[in-house]
Amino acid sequence: MAVRRTPSQFLYMTLAYGCVGFGAAGVVVPLLPTTPFLLVAAWAATRSSPRLRWWLYRHPRYGPTIRAWQRHRAIPVAAKLTACLLLAFSWVTLWVLGLDGRILTGLTLFFLAVATFILTRPSLPADHQPSTPCNLNQ
Repeated sequence: MAVRRTPSQFLYMTLAYGCVGFGAAGVVVPLLPTTPFLLVAAWAATRSSPRLRWWLYRHPRYGPTIRAWQRHRAIPVAAKLTACLLLAFSWVTLWVLGLDGRILTGLTLFFLAVATFILTRPSLPADHQPSTPCNLNQ
């Protein structure tokens, strides 16, 4: 028997699978972030697809980062470093390409705001074990 979904559940599910697709593309496409898309996918899956939510939370590579954000609003140090390096690389690339100074100034302020947000989030707690089982009933 097919599961009937409300229109809002269908939209959330579409968003979740779309974000999983963009997150997967981010693994191989430079400058396309993976983690933010997967966080949105986990959020949307919570409202639409228990199966997808379970898969995301149990994923061996992305599950620990998603769980750290959901449980502690924490960003792992390696993810912080990667994000900041990619922001710097993006800025240098745009500068080398000769982007207009006004646009580059605006992007500088935006990139600094993003980096500030990332760096001011807590890192994983000392007692965090990334391999711990995921309790989806939290």
